[in-house]
Amino acid sequence: MTEAHPQAYVLRGARPYGTDPVDVVLADGVVAALGAPGTVTVPDGAREIDAQGYVLLPGLVDLHTHLREPGREDAETVFSGTRAAAAGGFTAVHAMANTTPTQDTAGVVEQVYRLGQEAGWVDVHPVGAVTVGLGGEKLAELGAMADSAARVRVFSDDGKCVHDPVLMRRALEYVKAFDGVVAQHAQEPRLTEGAQMNEGVVSAQIGLTGWPAVAEESIIARDVLLAEHVGSRLHVCHLSTAGSVEIVRWAKGRGIDVTAEVTPHHLVLTDELARDYDPVFKVNPPLRTAADVEAVRQGLADGTIDIVATDHAPHPVEDKDCEWSAAAFGMTGLETALSVVQQTMVDTGRMTWADVARVLSENPARIGRIDATQGRPVALGEPANLTLVDPSATRTIDGRTQVTASSNTPFAGTRLPGRVVATFLRGRATVLDGAVVDTAAGTPTSLEGAAR
Repeated sequence: MTEAHPQAYVLRGARPYGTDPVDVVLADGVVAALGAPGTVTVPDGAREIDAQGYVLLPGLVDLHTHLREPGREDAETVFSGTRAAAAGGFTAVHAMANTTPTQDTAGVVEQVYRLGQEAGWVDVHPVGAVTVGLGGEKLAELGAMADSAARVRVFSDDGKCVHDPVLMRRALEYVKAFDGVVAQHAQEPRLTEGAQMNEGVVSAQIGLTGWPAVAEESIIARDVLLAEHVGSRLHVCHLSTAGSVEIVRWAKGRGIDVTAEVTPHHLVLTDELARDYDPVFKVNPPLRTAADVEAVRQGLADGTIDIVATDHAPHPVEDKDCEWSAAAFGMTGLETALSVVQQTMVDTGRMTWADVARVLSENPARIGRIDATQGRPVALGEPANLTLVDPSATRTIDGRTQVTASSNTPFAGTRLPGRVVATFLRGRATVLDGAVVDTAAGTPTSLEGAAR
């Protein structure tokens, strides 16, 4: 999709961060006017959108998205995945490195970056691998990826842990030169050999090999101390246990430069769902206990956990429609993330819409070092990367009709609150009236099977 000069829009009665209604004018890629209803000057030809009752947020930013391209286009492509991101209210995503070939060179990250530019639904920021081929033995071309057209600032072997402490230390030291961050998949491999689900009562009762919480917690504890030792930035991917929350809380209290994320599914789902052996609930890290869910919700509410990141992990049907032990780990999440956060955090009174903007937009942009353009305030003159949400709507999730090319959502058949009404990327609508906009043709495309 080409970046055409965007049409002007006026959002009538929108509620920035859930506050009092205002009229907002989007023109020339920025918020051109903002004021009390009926007081703003509207450009000729501007399209008016009735936004009464709708919440206006900065465009969402995902620090942890698997777009699968290159190599697994049967699961997702940059085009289909970024369409799904726009449908979910996102204006920027960070594409994880575990592709085929791995995003461990300047050439591969530039390929993914350009595919994102060509697709045009959201800004795509590739994540560089920490080690060559995710092999955990030799540092990848971190400097070359940082200096490439993609300007990589986040590095991760996600899917695998950088388990060698010497290598992890070297990576933390290296990224300091360009203000990068190492995003660690915290999983001690020796403690999780053959693990299938959370280690606990349920795993013992149904006979699946357990995945102990300490396998995550021990790596986080080691890495926050390494980050303190070298004076570098550490980001903890998909934190999932109560113990992990406490370790991050302790590290922050000590002044260590650590940030952490939680996924939407770890905010609401528990290991009890494994009792039916449905592989849709097989994920890495595994679904934990109700006590862990409560701990991560509290950690998100009090700021110990900085962001919500989707860990959107699409898979073709054959990789999930099989016995549990053979199934792939992972769940889709781009199109349901905002609804899950609303359900678990806003509707329960734990967070406000301003808090949602902080954990789903502002903090992810800051951690990923894209906060010059993304995660910006809803304010005059700021880039018009925005999401308009109807918080009173409800919808029943059907994986077969989502925009992502894969259907492995854990929320199939679940009724969730909230609906993305519109998404704007630099003032250009990528979603309007709840439908993805095909800007090449200039017409909305229904979200029902839009990727198919």
